[in-house]
Amino acid sequence: MPSGEVTRAIANVGAQHAAPLHQFTRALAALTLYVPVSAAAQEHRTRFDLAGQAVLVHRHHDPVPGGRALDETRIVQPVAVLRGTMAHGHLTLHVTANLEGLTILNGELTLGAWGEGFVDRRHPHTYVHELMIVARGTLGWATGLLGAGKGFVPFGTDDPMSRPPLSHPVNHHLSQILERAMIVAAVGTGPLLLEAAAFNGDEPTAPDAWPSLDRFGDSWAVRLTARPAALLEAQVSHAAVRSPEHVGGAGLDHAKWNWSLRCADARRYGLVEWARTSEGGGVFVFHSALVEAGLTRGRHGAYARFERTERPEEERIADFRSRRPLRDNAILGTSRWTLWTAGYRHRWSGPRESRVEPFVEVTLGRVTKVGGGVFDPKGYYGGSSFAAAAIGLRLSRGLEGHRMGRYAH
Repeated sequence: MPSGEVTRAIANVGAQHAAPLHQFTRALAALTLYVPVSAAAQEHRTRFDLAGQAVLVHRHHDPVPGGRALDETRIVQPVAVLRGTMAHGHLTLHVTANLEGLTILNGELTLGAWGEGFVDRRHPHTYVHELMIVARGTLGWATGLLGAGKGFVPFGTDDPMSRPPLSHPVNHHLSQILERAMIVAAVGTGPLLLEAAAFNGDEPTAPDAWPSLDRFGDSWAVRLTARPAALLEAQVSHAAVRSPEHVGGAGLDHAKWNWSLRCADARRYGLVEWARTSEGGGVFVFHSALVEAGLTRGRHGAYARFERTERPEEERIADFRSRRPLRDNAILGTSRWTLWTAGYRHRWSGPRESRVEPFVEVTLGRVTKVGGGVFDPKGYYGGSSFAAAAIGLRLSRGLEGHRMGRYAH
């Protein structure tokens, strides 16, 4: 892209809100907050911990819909996490605020991303990303958990914000179910953990949206996790989701499966995942296979991801948007995205568990048509091969090892 176009692209970023550098400065100040705990509270084992992060990133993608290249600068993943432990550890409060509705109202440019009406952009999550109260206790030979609120359904793999790559994978809506009103229960013994939840199927429609409580309980999920060794974790999960694309529940139902194997410690990380989503009783079926790996030594960190995911190609109303609510006849076909991502980050540690990480990330990919339908990738994108690059700065505090939504861990 010519330098003049890059300059104009960066200048237009703050058209709706404050400039990214100003937002990033405010995020830096917010993440230095400290939550004091009184001595009396410590005696009763009450503790509140605050963590968070924000990422300033400049992206270049070629091509995007329409066959052109595009550069954007955004503040992404601006989250604040509050975790409170009370009643001698028997009660836990999980609160996550997400400000993407202010910083990426029109989505984050991401190769192959889709969901909630966004195409080739990752949608902004809701301001109240997570609000859960969880009770736990011992049941003789097992431990039990019961939780309620708005949060992450026990299905699939960890939220992508908890994993090394910055870019969300294409399979985000195949492998995670989040921001739902739910009741979750779990029982664990030895290396085994069984979780189950009832929740509302509908996805959020805007950053300030709340779950449709009149649909609560129309969907359910179960997940079985095994930890045969200290660093090894295997899980299989299944979910039946009622019409997630339509608030009123008049759309297609989803039957979802996910299998994964994860190995991680402070220095090493690996994930192997397979996912399958069937819509409309098998009329449409989408598969995903993903492998991630990361290695950290001192201040240096490197990571990589391979992904092959099929996604629905829906009726478009604009370059980066699809129709919502989705009509039954609005799926124009299926595309398969094959992406290779690699990145490097350099870490500086600061006070109060804060970290500053400059990084660079590159993705190369290809999209092809699967089966029938009228969707033509070459006609829509001007080609079938893609390239993307991201450079930026991540600021975080207290999130090392945090696995968002894992209430029983």
